[in-house]
Amino acid sequence: MAEPLDLSWHHCGITSDFIGEYFSRACGGKIDDVDARHSISYMINEILENAVKFRHGGNIEILSSLQADTFEIQITNCVDRQTATRFQELLTELLRREPGELLLERIEENALDPDSSGSGLGLLTLMSDYGAELGWSFASERVSEGLELTTYASLRLS
Repeated sequence: MAEPLDLSWHHCGITSDFIGEYFSRACGGKIDDVDARHSISYMINEILENAVKFRHGGNIEILSSLQADTFEIQITNCVDRQTATRFQELLTELLRREPGELLLERIEENALDPDSSGSGLGLLTLMSDYGAELGWSFASERVSEGLELTTYASLRLS
């Protein structure tokens, strides 16, 4: 049985903070630990909250690494086909437009429409303000229902 969404989101914050702290310390003083911790934690939290919010059963898998001054993470979860289709449509728009421009447009839309979902604000912020490189893959080979969604993110820490 899945845990309540608010508890899952609490765990996202704890997990993000832990990984951010761990990898910022692993930088060995080569970069600002506080900035690295914040950037890593923010990136993980945004992607992990999406994985929790839209998952269709199953586990969420997190793989992360630090090479020189680049932090990379891969988060995998299962989504239903309808969610995958909506997300692919959002990604098509995100990837064909300039992230900073689209971010401002979405912020304005949200300010004018209180019922707006804010779709993509976290991802746009990662790309625009943090310079994160993002990628996604959708696969059906390892799951019986829906699709396996893997989000890849890379963040230069210097």
